[in-house]
Amino acid sequence: MLRDVLIQKGLSNREAEVAELVTKGLSNKEVANQLFVTEKTVKFHLTNIYKKMNVKSRAQLIVWCMPHLGFIEKEDRQPAASIHEAQAQQESANTIPAGNSTVAQSIPNVIRINKDMGPTGSSNGSDAGAFGL
Repeated sequence: MLRDVLIQKGLSNREAEVAELVTKGLSNKEVANQLFVTEKTVKFHLTNIYKKMNVKSRAQLIVWCMPHLGFIEKEDRQPAASIHEAQAQQESANTIPAGNSTVAQSIPNVIRINKDMGPTGSSNGSDAGAFGL
């Protein structure tokens, strides 16, 4: 979709491909590796793209391309109901339970320590608790 729009604006197939990858957030080096060219070639294409698109920077190119970039392919889209269900499940998984329970009650194998008593329950007369200070 984006590539077709860029070609209509006068870019070559390769320039459109470079612009598309840059818009997706790839660095010049990553674009070069993906297209099996040098980084210098990518910079050359970007210079031509900037001139043809009448933009001055990578950021302006990305802003121009964003409305034409398809983020979600049609076959990957989920119905709205299942998206809301997934969000609700995620929120409930990240929610701290309300109520009278303490953290120690919900975590198994927690040793409770009284200020006046050590971890074994013997009183040593200090406030050191489990730290043994």
